[in-house]
Amino acid sequence: MPVSVRHMLDAKGRNVVSVSRDKTIAEVAAILHENKIGAVVITSLEERIAGIFTERDLVRSVAVNGASVLSQPVSSAMTTNVTRCHEDNSLNEVMEIMSSGRFRHIPVEEQGRLVGIISIGDVVKTRIHEVETEAEQIRAYIAS
Repeated sequence: MPVSVRHMLDAKGRNVVSVSRDKTIAEVAAILHENKIGAVVITSLEERIAGIFTERDLVRSVAVNGASVLSQPVSSAMTTNVTRCHEDNSLNEVMEIMSSGRFRHIPVEEQGRLVGIISIGDVVKTRIHEVETEAEQIRAYIAS
């Protein structure tokens, strides 16, 4: 049975670091650093996804606009066209979405609300576990 996003969230947890669009880029950079994460989801008051801000967005903003951009609201630099997945998506579907889009974080949305986030690290960890389980099953089959 294919592993789903729901399974990954159940294993890792559904906690997502999110911020409002009026936080400054400097404040969001500090949040990324303090939480040792690579992305935050920008949400509205209703927990709807308004955007995502990643380390890449930070680097691009500073490179293009200089350090003065740090005092600007995160809404000025966030990615607004956010690719999302759903709990029913399979591991393989999420790998394809992330690979073709060339990004490392994908928010999980259900009924228009943010319910989790999947990183490339989560995908790799889950895939490794899948391969190890398959190998163990093959070893057990051969031994019997």
